[in-house]
Amino acid sequence: MKELIQALARTGDEIYAKIGRVVAVELKGMTCDVQPIDGSSKILGVHLQTDSDHGGFLLIPKDKSLVSVIFINKETAVLANSGELTSATFQIEKTKFEMTSEGFLLQKEQETLKKLMLDLLAAIKLMTFTTNMGPTIKLINEAQFTAIENRFKSFLK
Repeated sequence: MKELIQALARTGDEIYAKIGRVVAVELKGMTCDVQPIDGSSKILGVHLQTDSDHGGFLLIPKDKSLVSVIFINKETAVLANSGELTSATFQIEKTKFEMTSEGFLLQKEQETLKKLMLDLLAAIKLMTFTTNMGPTIKLINEAQFTAIENRFKSFLK
């Protein structure tokens, strides 16, 4: 069985890799162009992800960063690694984790951790309690919750 799979995958092309600098990133097409450091011709249309339709791991390299490019055949190259990134995304079905210089995004379907945390803090700041003398009228430590809310806003996307 193993030999059969290997025979089907064999294209006759030698698989090899190159190191180069990113000269352009095309997010719409999910590709980048790379200038190899060995002086060979520019590699156009390097795929940023093996299968962008089904999630997985996606690295977006910074312009001019060093990257590793793997050729799976003579016409098709895929980004294997990057020295510097603008973002990294990991997605499994409808659950997504993304990192950028702006912060972290943790999302499941339409819900994000940031929205959940901000909604929780907003509800806490509106809390009232019934006491022996009637309902409370003001949250005494509201400033602490506002400070925590601002920390979440800058930490999460």
